[in-house]
Amino acid sequence: MTGYTGSTIDHLNITATDLATSRAFYDAVLPVVGVDKLLDVPAASDRPAMVGYGRDPKPFLWLVDGDTTDPNLHLAFTVDSRADVDAFYTAALAAGASSRHAPDVHPEYHPDYYGAFVTDPDGTNLEAVCHLPAASD
Repeated sequence: MTGYTGSTIDHLNITATDLATSRAFYDAVLPVVGVDKLLDVPAASDRPAMVGYGRDPKPFLWLVDGDTTDPNLHLAFTVDSRADVDAFYTAALAAGASSRHAPDVHPEYHPDYYGAFVTDPDGTNLEAVCHLPAASD
């Protein structure tokens, strides 16, 4: 295939036990990290309802209507600045997330790792992270 080098993750499905609640949450939070809702796929006889998020034209994150979630699921978005991390955290809390870790430097990962962690409506651990030094953003 042309245009692809190496191995990449194409997309990720996350179960949403209340798709309407999760859709409202992700609709409010993901634009802060540059990810937009691109598709609503209704349920059919061979699949549950799904909502696709990504960057036009390709969804890479799918909310899938279901009843079982993974308590260990963690999804992190790389952002361009520490201010973007702060904005993600603020938007997520305003949309109903609970805080896991407020925005802060996490030197256990590397000296410039600035991240914020929240829990979405289904218990998924979401994070926004900036890897740049404070002087760079």
